[in-house]
Amino acid sequence: MIRFANVSKAYLGGKPALQGLTFHLPVGSMTYLTGHSGAGKSTLLKLIMGMERANGGQIWFNGHDITRLSPYEIPFLRRQIGMVHQDYRLLPERSVVDNVALPLIITGFHPKDAEKYALAALDRVGLRDRANYLPVHLSGGEQQRVDIARAVVHKPQLLLADEPTGNLDDKLSMDIFNLFEEFNKLGMTVLIATHNLGLIQQKPKPCLVLEQGHLR
Repeated sequence: MIRFANVSKAYLGGKPALQGLTFHLPVGSMTYLTGHSGAGKSTLLKLIMGMERANGGQIWFNGHDITRLSPYEIPFLRRQIGMVHQDYRLLPERSVVDNVALPLIITGFHPKDAEKYALAALDRVGLRDRANYLPVHLSGGEQQRVDIARAVVHKPQLLLADEPTGNLDDKLSMDIFNLFEEFNKLGMTVLIATHNLGLIQQKPKPCLVLEQGHLR
């Protein structure tokens, strides 16, 4: 699914963010990405999404070297990936169902079809009854589940999560991790960047540990 081969990333005028990373995430795997703040977790996820470009090495996604993709090809890569954020990034003036349907609308779905799939995604995360609410009327845990529904509404092959439980208490965090496990059981490859070591210990999975841009 994902293979890094000696990948490095440095920002202009700064020290290297990632150095010589080599690892493989098999299809259908669920993996944690951990490390201290500033270790390079978010940068690694951005490289997979095509939001950043590596300065060296190769990144393979389903057998294709995505470091060679042109800007016009990046949107096709992202259609195969779902992204869950720590800060939810929901549009405050749009209803929950409209937020979830947005990725489908952008890719050309008819609005009625997009709404149908969005409602199904909300049902899977237990929030169909909140479909017509505005995000401001939801709790933090509910907003995170809406973000997850939006990330999976197009049935991506790969699900990425960047500190998805950073703003949640332990019980809500466990609920979110349970959702990731459910999607993994459905066949999605899942990579979760997190510093929540307590949850990792309760739900052990393979783990990539970053330390100052290197894999430990």
